[in-house]
Amino acid sequence: MKKEIFKSGQYVVYPAHGVGVVQGIETENIAGTELKVLVISFEKDKMVVRLPLNSSIAKKVRSLCSKEDMEKAIESLRTPTKAKKMMWSRRAQEYEAKINSGDIMSITQVVRDLHRTATQPEHSYSERQIYQEAMDRLMREYAAVAQIDEDEAMEKLKEALAA
Repeated sequence: MKKEIFKSGQYVVYPAHGVGVVQGIETENIAGTELKVLVISFEKDKMVVRLPLNSSIAKKVRSLCSKEDMEKAIESLRTPTKAKKMMWSRRAQEYEAKINSGDIMSITQVVRDLHRTATQPEHSYSERQIYQEAMDRLMREYAAVAQIDEDEAMEKLKEALAA
């Protein structure tokens, strides 16, 4: 995996929380040891995360996907979903793992698989929660990549799902 250099103000994806903005790299003294940390702000969640740069967690932080990758993801929303015959608890674990992977195509698959049209039965509470989590992650990255506001991004995603 290539080592990324992050700059203040840059949008990044942290798999556990989605899209955030790099505030900078700071040096902190923890238990007498100086440690460089990547500071990421998640404005929507009113949260700031400090990740030691040498940790395996910080290595999972990535830049936003390319416009081409986002276009592929949006296009995949238009493809029909395949019915899965496994128990919901198992599927829910798979969906959570896909969301937390931070991979844009995996998150898109969750949105596509859990999307319901007006003619389909309503989601259970846990399905709605997972769907909303995946949709929020996809919408925030789409908004950042396309440089549009989140409401416009949500509308475009809904249009793709309706196609």
